Amino acid sequence: MPDLSAQHLPPADRTVFFVSDGTGITAETFGHSVLTQFELRFKQVRLPFIDTLDKAYEAVRDINEACEVDGKRPIVFSTLVKAELSSVVRQSKGMHMDLIQTFVEPLEQELGVKSTHTVGRSHNIADSEDYKNRIEAINFSLAHDDGQSNQNLAAADVILVGVSRSGKTPTSLYLAMQYGIKAANYPLIPDDFERGKLPNGLLAYKKKIFGLSIAPDRLSEVRNERRPGSKYASLENCRYEINEAEKMMRREGIRWMSSTAKSIEEIATMILQEIKLDRRAY
Repeated sequence: MPDLSAQHLPPADRTVFFVSDGTGITAETFGHSVLTQFELRFKQVRLPFIDTLDKAYEAVRDINEACEVDGKRPIVFSTLVKAELSSVVRQSKGMHMDLIQTFVEPLEQELGVKSTHTVGRSHNIADSEDYKNRIEAINFSLAHDDGQSNQNLAAADVILVGVSRSGKTPTSLYLAMQYGIKAANYPLIPDDFERGKLPNGLLAYKKKIFGLSIAPDRLSEVRNERRPGSKYASLENCRYEINEAEKMMRREGIRWMSSTAKSIEEIATMILQEIKLDRRAY
C-alpha cells in the first residue's frame, strides 16, 4: 500500500535549494541554521556535485521550474567555489545566499591573501591527522557501544551512561564523527539499580562519565516503537528506570542532563563543555 501520511501534511511555504560543487554539507548546515529562525515549512532540495557548466545549467532549470510551480522565488543556499559556475546559477529565478561571496571574498581583503578556491577543500582530508583521528574515534565508539566491551576504556575521552534508548549511541557517534572524540557508552539496567552502584567496569573511570536522562513518557514512546506493548516499554517501568538512574547519578556525583528536548548537536556541545574537550574537525 502507498504511504498516505504525506497527504496529511500542509504544503510547503517555499522551496529551498542547497547547491554545491562538493557534498553540500556546508550549505545545508548553514541553511538549516538560518531557516530554523522562521516558523514556516520548507521543501528542501539538495543539488550536490554541481562541478560542470552542464550541471550548473541543469540546476538553473530545476530552480526555475520550482519558481513556476510554487509561484514564489525559491531560496538558494550556494557554496559554489568556481566563479563561472556560481555566475550561471545566479542567473536563475531564485533568491541567492552565496556563502563564498559573502564570507570568503571579505576575508581575502581583510587577510591580504587570496583563498585557494579549491572545491571540496573542507572534506578533502583523507590524509590529515584530524581525519585519521575521527576514523579511530568512530571505530572506538562502535566497539564500545551499549557496553559491548570493557577493554581499553582508559583511552576513552568520555563514557556516556543512561537507561536504554536515552540517546547514548547517536551522541557517541556524533562526537566521534564531528570531533574525533572517543566515546564509549553503557546502559544502566535494573541489575545496576538493585546493586545500587555503577557497573564494575566503570568505577575506575568515574571522572570520564557523563549521564543522559530522558522524560519517562518520551522514553516509553521511543521504546514502544521498538517493542510495542512490552514491560520494557511500559510507562511504569520507564518511570522506575529513570528515577533509579537519576538517583544513582546524583549519588555518584556524575554530571548529567536530560536529552528529552535537546538535539544531538546540543547534547554534544554540553558534553564538550562539561568534560573540557575542545576538538574541532575541519
